Amino acid sequence: VQLQASGGGLVQAGASLRLSCVGSGFSLDTFAIGWIRQAPGKEREAVSCISSRGGTKLYADDVKGRFTISRDNPKNTVYLQMNSLKPEDTAVYYCAAGPSLRDGRWDLWGQGTQVTVSS
Repeated sequence: VQLQASGGGLVQAGASLRLSCVGSGFSLDTFAIGWIRQAPGKEREAVSCISSRGGTKLYADDVKGRFTISRDNPKNTVYLQMNSLKPEDTAVYYCAAGPSLRDGRWDLWGQGTQVTVSS
């Protein structure tokens, strides 16, 4: 049972990346999924999360209008489309699964994917 995050990379400011979070060994469709990032020397920050059926999507203020979370349950995958990237978006991005957005609890974490945005 694991989550696999991928899609990170080194890009210039203004570019786009799409992160993917794939579940293996279990079905994602009963779990809320979150993307959480951690920059060097900083606390972990919740970036975006989506309810199990995709009806509710939440975003941190500093990514609203730039990032879009979505899920494709038949593919057991959650995506984070990141547009207009800024150097301050540089961080390791983790996906995590939890019982619901209301719980605010992430029980299973992926290994993280590095996003680096140069100015």
